[in-house]
Amino acid sequence: MQAIEVNHISKSYGRVQALQDVSFSVGKGEVFGLIGPDGAGKSTLFRMLCTLLLPDEGTLSVDGFDTVRQMKEIRQRIGYMPGRFSLYEDLTVEENLIFFATLYGTTVEAGYDSVRTIYSQIERFKDRKAGALSGGMKQKLALCCALIHSPSILFLDEPTTGVDPVSRMELWETLLSLKERNITIVASTPYLDEVRRCERVAFLDYGKIRGIGTSEVILEKFKDVFNPPGIDKETSDSSRQAEQNVIEVEHLVKAFGTFRAVDDISFSVKRGEIFGFLGANGAGKTTAMHMLTGLNQPTSGTGRVAGYDIRTEYEQIKRHIGYMSQRFSLYEDLTVSENIELFAGIYGMDDRKIRTKREELLRRLKFEEHKDDLVSSLPLGWKQKLAFSVSIFHEPDVVFLDEPTGGVDPSTRRQFWELIYDAAARGITIFVTTHYMDEAEYCDRVSIMVDGKIAAIGTPNELKQRFQLPDMNHVFTYLARQAKRSEQ
Repeated sequence: MQAIEVNHISKSYGRVQALQDVSFSVGKGEVFGLIGPDGAGKSTLFRMLCTLLLPDEGTLSVDGFDTVRQMKEIRQRIGYMPGRFSLYEDLTVEENLIFFATLYGTTVEAGYDSVRTIYSQIERFKDRKAGALSGGMKQKLALCCALIHSPSILFLDEPTTGVDPVSRMELWETLLSLKERNITIVASTPYLDEVRRCERVAFLDYGKIRGIGTSEVILEKFKDVFNPPGIDKETSDSSRQAEQNVIEVEHLVKAFGTFRAVDDISFSVKRGEIFGFLGANGAGKTTAMHMLTGLNQPTSGTGRVAGYDIRTEYEQIKRHIGYMSQRFSLYEDLTVSENIELFAGIYGMDDRKIRTKREELLRRLKFEEHKDDLVSSLPLGWKQKLAFSVSIFHEPDVVFLDEPTGGVDPSTRRQFWELIYDAAARGITIFVTTHYMDEAEYCDRVSIMVDGKIAAIGTPNELKQRFQLPDMNHVFTYLARQAKRSEQ
């Protein structure tokens, strides 16, 4: 008997056909990948398999039970990790685990053996609120909560989005160890290294299955989607030597009590440069970015952004920068046009200029027909492109991008980076954090933070040559594994 059987499933939301005649099966104990672009229907399918949505047509069975008629039986046999961590951030680590154990009609004591290997890594933080954990620790806790009742099938809907490469690697090593317990795993992911860890994958596109097979076969057959050609970019490092610095940081420190989140960092970034600011979760990247954008004050040291002092002129800084976070700086209950107009007004642009530039932007993004659509209805990749375009609508000196492409497929990420290159060519400085190491290769220069310090800085080629490693993924992993401070 198969662990999962999907037979001719279709699902619509109004005029949108989310899934159309989808069929496949998953064997017991198999690691099965569900991959595809944003808006392909992956999350809809996950929710139906987990009995959270009903199909319009077709049937699904999980562990031999029908998802419509036998919901209760299925829910006792599955674990589910959605893309956004399924944790209660105002509860502690221990309280989250107790809550999920109770939800499944068991206790932490009864299910402890199921999670012992993973939970032992975070148990010393059992009294810390989940919202205060790093991305890697949230991952481990969410996985414990999904496994506490000893499920036979585990559903993972992009569980590693926003998590650094080392933590991702550790999670997948843990997942693959679950095969020894014959647990079936169905996972979606935008990371190609994770796709390759699956025994088989199904490629879902526009609600239809376009191919099923081994990861090597599917990635090669559809390489235009999963491995688009790199972006050719003429280096302009030599021309930048005489240009002014847009960001200057000297001996910057941010301490929380005795803990130095940012520990004496110094660097500069030139106008029009694409500067990658990398580091594992908890390395200090976000804290440093908050100081540079005027959201937080340094404990000591100096910094200037667009010519303004980060200590005393943070309000002026805010008017000369753009900012885009991983959670997107858009109002989902407003339309595309309303979002553009709102942020343009916040940036102090006059109405006539707003109207002219808005029409230009809609044409450039090919959003003319969607200008009156609510942002909440847009695919993830569209939201990202719109959020970035809005963040530079007022032509700032520098734009800060905090993991802007998290959870997005390779083809859409490539389109996003074309927008970045276009902005840099217009003289806008790009300060970007990312956990995709292929994106690190796109940057003019990269810094890598470890334990609150900058462990290395230089062009991608310089860093690869310095550490004699083949790519930025190996460079990052090598440096990140040298971290000495543990979670505080």
